[in-house]
Amino acid sequence: MSIACEFEYAKPATLKEALRLLARRVPGGAIPLVGGSDLVAWLRDGAIQPGLLVDLKGLEELRGIKLKNGKLWIGAAVTFSEILESKLVKKHAPLLIESSGMVASVGVRNRATMAGNICSAVPCCDSGPVLQVYQASIHVSLPRSRKTIPATKWFVGPRKTAMAQGGIVTGISISTGKHAGAFAKLKRYRGEDLAQASVAVRVDAKGLWRVAYGSVAPTPIRGPKAERLLKGEKKPAAVLLKKASAVAEMECSPITDIRSSKEYRRLMVGVMLKRSVQLAAKRLAGRVADYGINCLEEDA
Repeated sequence: MSIACEFEYAKPATLKEALRLLARRVPGGAIPLVGGSDLVAWLRDGAIQPGLLVDLKGLEELRGIKLKNGKLWIGAAVTFSEILESKLVKKHAPLLIESSGMVASVGVRNRATMAGNICSAVPCCDSGPVLQVYQASIHVSLPRSRKTIPATKWFVGPRKTAMAQGGIVTGISISTGKHAGAFAKLKRYRGEDLAQASVAVRVDAKGLWRVAYGSVAPTPIRGPKAERLLKGEKKPAAVLLKKASAVAEMECSPITDIRSSKEYRRLMVGVMLKRSVQLAAKRLAGRVADYGINCLEEDA
């Protein structure tokens, strides 16, 4: 594999130094590197040509999974494999176990990070819908300030986020509490593949639902109409599920590309919404304990 451009490389020892480096004015700009699973591919293809690559992998501030101020905290440098192995994630945000296990391959999961996944901000990113139904917060450090951005406002366009130029994501936080959920990912085949479409759902003990879709709009999006329709239902009846599926199909705006037609994507969003809600309801009732099931491939 060859890289299509030349650039400087720096590996800062502190977050302060990293922010200073990213603020440098160099031809092509300065960009951060952590997992690099998307970044290296873009460099190889010439999609980006930075003047400076700032390696953040050595920053201790970006590591670790812990409970912090009553919330689950996942550092920006935490890999998908670390998420899958975390007992804290399994207890407090098990839906991340399901979505993380469907990201690419084991080799990619050993390097790729959830923070990097949402910073790439491609419409098919697996983490986007799940973080939206968790109403997660993305924490960003800037040279002179810090800010917290809700996951529902993070994505502003394909490969565009609400993070200001020169910022660094330090971590992602998620509120804890009793809930259940499900994540469904439509792929062309079993194993490593990008999502043709995806659906994430979450329900709490009061029957309040959150729904989000991926790869069927310019960014991951919430499904407010489906949420309102399901509100208060811990075990939605077949008639309600049929209505919710139809609503889900209308909430998305997919395109036709090399991987799927817009008509197929729209149809499958309805199927995924139904199966995900059924699986989440069973989990809430304690009838299905384990996460890691793609309900499009397994009996929900």
